[in-house]
Amino acid sequence: MRRRVILELGTGNDLHGGDYTKAALRAVQDALHHSSLTLLRTLKVNPKTAMHVDVTIGVQKPERVDAEAVKASLPHGIVTVRVVKGGLDVPDEEIGDVAVIASAGIAVSLDL
Repeated sequence: MRRRVILELGTGNDLHGGDYTKAALRAVQDALHHSSLTLLRTLKVNPKTAMHVDVTIGVQKPERVDAEAVKASLPHGIVTVRVVKGGLDVPDEEIGDVAVIASAGIAVSLDL
């Protein structure tokens, strides 16, 4: 039975340029930097083959995130990426720019 053993959350942004993928990648990296996989070493689990990594990205324009780039940024596991509406856009109408803020949730599951 697959059980979630780790949940990490992160935020990322692209302050200029409105790049939703850049913000998403930064959110994923933020979440990853809060995590240590010592549990996997202790249980002698091979993270490349036994770890299931489910990534959810929230941004205001989900269709503008390259989910394959997000998937490729994860170092281990069997990865799935889902992009949903969320996050926050902060427009700067004076200069015609937008700051994009992305949220990431990374759930790691093992077959136990």
